[in-house]
Amino acid sequence: METVDTTARLSALRALMKEKGVDVYIIPSEDSHASEYIAACDARRAFISGFSGSAGTAVVTLNKAALATDGRYFNQASRQLDTNWHLLKTGLQDVPTWQEWAAEEAAGGKVVGVDPSLIPSSVAEKLDESVQKAGGAGLKAVTENLVDLVWGDARPARSSNPVTLLPEKYSGKDTAAKLVDLRKELDKKKAAAFVLSMLDEIAWLFNLRGSDIAYNPVFFSYAIVTPDSAILYVDEAKLDAAAKTYLEQNKVSIKPYDTLFEDAKALARAAEAEAKGESGPPKKYFVSNKGSWALKLALGGSRFVEEVRSPVGDAKAVKNETELEGMRQCHIRDGAALIRFFAWLEDQLINKKAVLDEVAAADQLEAFRKEEKDFVGLSFDTISSTGPNAAVIHYKPERGSCAVIDPNAIYLCDSGAQYLDGTTDTTRTLHFGTPTPQEKKAYTLVLKGNIALDTAVFPKGTTGFAIDCLARQFLWKQGLDYRHGTGHGVGSYLNVHEGPIGIGTRKQYADVALAAGNVLSIEPGYYEDGAYGIRIENLALVREVKTEHSFGDKPFLGFEHVTMVPYCRKLIDESLLTEQEKEWLNESHRVIREKMKGRFEGDEVTSKWLERETEPF
Repeated sequence: METVDTTARLSALRALMKEKGVDVYIIPSEDSHASEYIAACDARRAFISGFSGSAGTAVVTLNKAALATDGRYFNQASRQLDTNWHLLKTGLQDVPTWQEWAAEEAAGGKVVGVDPSLIPSSVAEKLDESVQKAGGAGLKAVTENLVDLVWGDARPARSSNPVTLLPEKYSGKDTAAKLVDLRKELDKKKAAAFVLSMLDEIAWLFNLRGSDIAYNPVFFSYAIVTPDSAILYVDEAKLDAAAKTYLEQNKVSIKPYDTLFEDAKALARAAEAEAKGESGPPKKYFVSNKGSWALKLALGGSRFVEEVRSPVGDAKAVKNETELEGMRQCHIRDGAALIRFFAWLEDQLINKKAVLDEVAAADQLEAFRKEEKDFVGLSFDTISSTGPNAAVIHYKPERGSCAVIDPNAIYLCDSGAQYLDGTTDTTRTLHFGTPTPQEKKAYTLVLKGNIALDTAVFPKGTTGFAIDCLARQFLWKQGLDYRHGTGHGVGSYLNVHEGPIGIGTRKQYADVALAAGNVLSIEPGYYEDGAYGIRIENLALVREVKTEHSFGDKPFLGFEHVTMVPYCRKLIDESLLTEQEKEWLNESHRVIREKMKGRFEGDEVTSKWLERETEPF
């Protein structure tokens, strides 16, 4: 994680700002589809700031620069930002948000600018209001991206990777049925159309997958669905023959990707003409509340646009039985790869005295995964971290400059894969030597939190915000905590981070209740900066559970974890576990042994490792 000298880049950007009449310029992390993970060509914030984490916003004035990010990245940002930048640690007391910082800098009639395609309209409108309240001139839509101009010819090209059909044996539902469900929602709300801009929603709706963004099987596209038509905006040359045939069979038209905004403007003109002849309010075009400011402006603004929590996003988050079974099956295969890896790594470090760095270990794990059925690729950069690096929550080892794994220190591995039948994300923390009492205590407190949430039962209508404390309670009793969410939604051979559900303290997690069919991570942790980090992560399905009573005639829900990887016995302080927690561990390990039967025949190293790590307490 080297520091990048951004002096020349900022100088060039400020020259363009002056030329465009902009005093404060916002550079978001996201692309024009509000993607969390982005293609290399859209990594504008990373280019201008040098900070490569997935979350954060840069704000540049004519003489200052600030980078705001959350607790997952404080450590990383402090290492990567050069002296041109001020780090805004989002969420800490008395630290302004990037919006507040930008508004303060705009005082005195200054203009704040942003590329309108990179910011949600709701955020843009609130920012405009904040800037004017602070005495600024307001928010200006700068349609030509200034960072792109600075980047110039060095900016990577947009990919043109193929788009393929995901067969129904994996998706569990065809596009025609999904469109029927969506149109029912449009009819209920009396909407004229739904304009889709989120890439994973489009991939799910049309049962297509691509690879335009690393680790995310999505492709650059938009879509418009009306009561009687469906249009997919995509480069048609990217669609293979099966995908084209499937779209035709499901009555989906294809138009070029870059014609969406012209069509949106045509819809706005049609709505305007219709409104003139009607006495009542015009029908609205629905867009996701993550849709861009540019998209809303093209569709005619607030008069014709209603921003909603996407009905496609909600439907996608509730997996059907085919998708749920796919999650179970791919986690068995993925678990086998991880078990082989951890056994191999221990054997290399302890028995063979091998010297391995963090990237070499990650490469071997990927090699094991590649041998598993229906493997497509990784679901994110593997976090392979030893000792102090494990305290960097979203650490990414760099080839040629990463640390050698210390067998006498904690090793944290957070990794996942994409399979045709599901997406995995597993974190295990191990120690190959003798852990300290402090490390064992911290690990066990994190494990207790994981078990507490895994075994929770709660009424339908409960949110992830409400149950977050169950995972933190044992750390809180010791005055400890962690600076990340406890769980995120996970796609079905889609994005590893999937909204709208999750477990944590974000406001959105208080707005959306968990539902049977959701798939989430459960991943409490604890981190000592400069020393070690601990995280234990399983993926779990939300399922209806039988209870003795049914208060208020409500069904009750619980979790079924599908991750099939043992916990590190060396790091467990058994004296801190209750009998019920030991029973949970024993049953989890029994299931893992059962699922792994016959997979390691002839592999004595892995077989012995698995047997030892799953011995009953």
